Amino acid sequence: MVISAISTAHGTGGVAIVRLSGDGALEIAEKMFFPLCATAVKNFKPNMMYVGNIDGGGFYDLGMCVYFKAPKSFTGEDVVEFHCHGGVELTRSIFRQTLKFGARSADKGEFTKRAFINGKLSLSSAEGMIDMINAESSASLRAGSMLYGEKLTREIKSVQSELTDVLAKIAVDIDYPDEADETSALNIETDIKNISDKLKKLSSQYSSGKKIKDGVTVAIFGKPNTGKSSLLNALLGYDKAIVSSEAGTTRDAVEGEIIIDGVKFNLIDTAGIRSRAGEVEAIGIERAKKIISSADIILSVSDGGGEAEIPPYSGKLIRVFNKTDITEPRGNYDIAVSAKSHSNLEKLKTVLSEKSLGGTALGEVLVIEERHYSALIRAENSLNSAMENADNCTLDLLSIDLKDAWDSLGEITGETANEEIISTVFAKFCVGK
Repeated sequence: MVISAISTAHGTGGVAIVRLSGDGALEIAEKMFFPLCATAVKNFKPNMMYVGNIDGGGFYDLGMCVYFKAPKSFTGEDVVEFHCHGGVELTRSIFRQTLKFGARSADKGEFTKRAFINGKLSLSSAEGMIDMINAESSASLRAGSMLYGEKLTREIKSVQSELTDVLAKIAVDIDYPDEADETSALNIETDIKNISDKLKKLSSQYSSGKKIKDGVTVAIFGKPNTGKSSLLNALLGYDKAIVSSEAGTTRDAVEGEIIIDGVKFNLIDTAGIRSRAGEVEAIGIERAKKIISSADIILSVSDGGGEAEIPPYSGKLIRVFNKTDITEPRGNYDIAVSAKSHSNLEKLKTVLSEKSLGGTALGEVLVIEERHYSALIRAENSLNSAMENADNCTLDLLSIDLKDAWDSLGEITGETANEEIISTVFAKFCVGK
């Protein structure tokens, strides 16, 4: 069945694309496109643009048509694209004509899903593609590109290959028990341990990978009048929060975003924490405590008058002494700055980057999807079970844990993913992709 969709963003633009995929796409193009050259549509050379008139149902638009012949296309099927002028109604009319001539409106992500089904890309590569489309920072874009480029898939397939070798050794030992010896059993245990270590290294990257993809949440907190709002404004480079000498000015969270080394940092200025506060301010303080408890980084801001009591938190703490423009730093602090004069702000940004990402390099194979992390943990648990039971269970039972680990890894690439997982992944896409 031929599917059709508008593949460019909704709105007015210079050019829009209506895409078709499936057996019969070229036949629909024959009915809708009238080339200005002597070449008939059925004789179009693949991957070449042809100029002509596109039938929009009651009008014709001068545009172009390109044919991608299966299997050398994105979906692995015959694909046709009409490149028309980018008017909203104009594009919709051409799309409706494709339906009139036999195409079906594509579901969300159906083009990419067909590419996956036809072996043109792995499931993790498809997820990398949507991450690239949705990226809000250069670091997130590069991480998505790494995933789309099959780096993680190659790493996972390599581990699966090692697991297959271990399973083969076990099969030999089961079939030829007389030839199996203690050395063989020890080698199998060593192999499983080495594979487990590789998975642990991959899964340990998830914390940093998630921050690179989604951004780092930074909670700025402290006592009233320590310059938290001024620090937020200084880091942002513009006035976002109201600054006043009156205590309790910030009564609710104020947010802003900055990019440091390509990574998005979401800065949240919270209400000053103090014991004596009015009803409205007290609500703001409670909200501040909730934000702090879930933040990746906590900036505890002081100005020499002591620190606010730090609520329970799971992120990393950076103690910042503010107002070096009017007083010497004192007390317990990691870095001293002046929000007013912008002194040491660039160093503070460096500290934020180092604390949040821990020196993670964007060239590494990163785990950025929660689904992948979950699959890695399940694979690790299966291998741990195999190692724990290696001395007191039969080889055939041991192989069950190893096969479970292999299957868990296959969910990342799509080799063992069920229809529910696959549908969930492609539901994240827009219709035209």
